[in-house]
Amino acid sequence: MDLFQAMTVFVKVVETGSMTAAAQECGLSTTMVGNHLRALEQRLGVSLLSRTTRRQRLTEFGHGYYQRCLEVLGLVADSERLAEQTQAAPQGTLRVTAPETFGATCLAPALSRFVACYPQVKVDVTLSNRRMDLIDSAFDVALRLGNLEPSSLIARPLRDYTLSLCAAPAYLARRGTPRTPADLQAHDCLAFSYPAGDDWASVEKQWRLHGPDGDILVPVDGPMVMNSTAGLYHAALAGMGVVMLPDAQVGHDLHSGRLVRLLPDYRLPSRAMHLVYAQDRYRLPKLRCFVEFALQEWQGKRQTA
Repeated sequence: MDLFQAMTVFVKVVETGSMTAAAQECGLSTTMVGNHLRALEQRLGVSLLSRTTRRQRLTEFGHGYYQRCLEVLGLVADSERLAEQTQAAPQGTLRVTAPETFGATCLAPALSRFVACYPQVKVDVTLSNRRMDLIDSAFDVALRLGNLEPSSLIARPLRDYTLSLCAAPAYLARRGTPRTPADLQAHDCLAFSYPAGDDWASVEKQWRLHGPDGDILVPVDGPMVMNSTAGLYHAALAGMGVVMLPDAQVGHDLHSGRLVRLLPDYRLPSRAMHLVYAQDRYRLPKLRCFVEFALQEWQGKRQTA
């Protein structure tokens, strides 16, 4: 027996005053309506209706049970309306994780636009260069750099995460401007200290550039190695040396002239970037809207824009 349907039929019988009218309301045969009522009474072990050839009326228990059925069916209807509202309007907390530099320089300002479009969504952001487990850590979505390991997660490609070689005008006025990759060996180069096992760990002592003749590995040295792009960025602005930093971080400074792009004819290493989320969570409007927003922001645009 479908208890929910039996309760619905019972309420209709009470409200319409007959099984025939209830059958029309429910789109059932009169026989099926009678079967539902009998099955419900057998389940409860008590009569709900007192029937005669001319009329039917609620028993004392049936009256109380009718009130409870109204409450239960009302709660079910409210739940369905809530589900419909949830499906229609993005709302609730969206948990996002992203790499530190990209998150601070690109994601954070973009989220102001996202929240303006979807004011019922609150964004909870964790910035970390460590890859957070989406399922165990209860994240809705992640922005990830580098190669992805095989998994059941959906990965949407975004524009590659690119780097620029640059220095402050004050440093270049003091030390000169490198014209070829080999010139970098005579300059103070500020390197990022990658953790052990990172696929870019070699960049600390050798910078890879790609030019007309292919890849070139340039041994570099300088007064500082640091595991913070923010620290390297401010050191470069202060004129400490030549630095290789994400376009997401230095794009505006290159445009304004606070930093100068070096060796523009050579391409630097880049990393793939993906938007990653669990397939079963995509049905949530808050995540769907964020995925669409992120694809518009970073799938076809330069990160410096």
